[in-house]
Amino acid sequence: MGGGKAILTKKGNNMAVIYLDNVSFQLKQIQDFSWLKEIGDVFCVFDQQDSGNVSFGVKNGDNKYFVKYAGAQTTEYKGSTQTAIHSLNKAVHIYEDLRHANVVNFVKKIDTDNGVAAVFDWFDGESLFAHWTFDKWDRYTHPASPYYKYKRLSVETRLKSIDAIFQFLLFVEQQNYVAVDFYDGSILYDFNTDTTKICDIDFFRKKPTMNDMGGYFVGSRRFKSPEEYILGAPIDSITNVNAMGVLLFGLIGGEYDRSFKKWEVSKELYEIAKKATLPEREMRFQSIKEFYKEWDTAVTHAYGGSVPGSV
Repeated sequence: MGGGKAILTKKGNNMAVIYLDNVSFQLKQIQDFSWLKEIGDVFCVFDQQDSGNVSFGVKNGDNKYFVKYAGAQTTEYKGSTQTAIHSLNKAVHIYEDLRHANVVNFVKKIDTDNGVAAVFDWFDGESLFAHWTFDKWDRYTHPASPYYKYKRLSVETRLKSIDAIFQFLLFVEQQNYVAVDFYDGSILYDFNTDTTKICDIDFFRKKPTMNDMGGYFVGSRRFKSPEEYILGAPIDSITNVNAMGVLLFGLIGGEYDRSFKKWEVSKELYEIAKKATLPEREMRFQSIKEFYKEWDTAVTHAYGGSVPGSV
């Protein structure tokens, strides 16, 4: 099971090309991955993230796992490996605290000679913001793009998916956490089973918390609220209301174009999403619970309770 041979080659700048079983990937420095043998055979790799992690799909008999590793000098990461290791160690506690049916299932942590790995059960979903494929196809127009495929699901199917996301964010709020760095790249969708799961909750924080980084506060610029640019501003459930509102415009609206013309469901639901994304904190819903209650009531009103999964 699993290999860990590494060969240093020159490609542009000096890069270490790592060969594991039938896959290869690049790092800035050579490193031994023989510890993966304990888990299984590597069948795919994700090495283009800027988080400081390199991740693997690993198979062992009938079981498949997703392994996220910190401790290697990845090509896209600008920080130190020690920072990445510290972040992933913290993330492990978050996954333990926020175990939920709609989150990828955390299995265990592995300490290696050079870093740390978090092991999850494999989920056959596709990221709705798979930035590492944008050089291959356009996310809006290419039939292979997960976002393109998702937008062509029926409205009812997408509303069921949205309900799963809402239920998770409601759980996060109940557990006294804030969803930091939550965006469409955190959403995985299995088109074979119409199942939605959330991944990459590594930067979620316990409440109370605040913006301690100013304009550099972690998160996608497409999803960040005004307070996520202001040093000392509160980061809380009202912040999460904005993120979920932005996500709604991406999943059943015109994404950047938030006009009703691009909106695919009722006017009532449009006004709710619009309220969630208002720049003034005091004008938004003041909690995910309040937001979800209004949303779910409007969905039931529009679709007569025909959308499965709503509560």
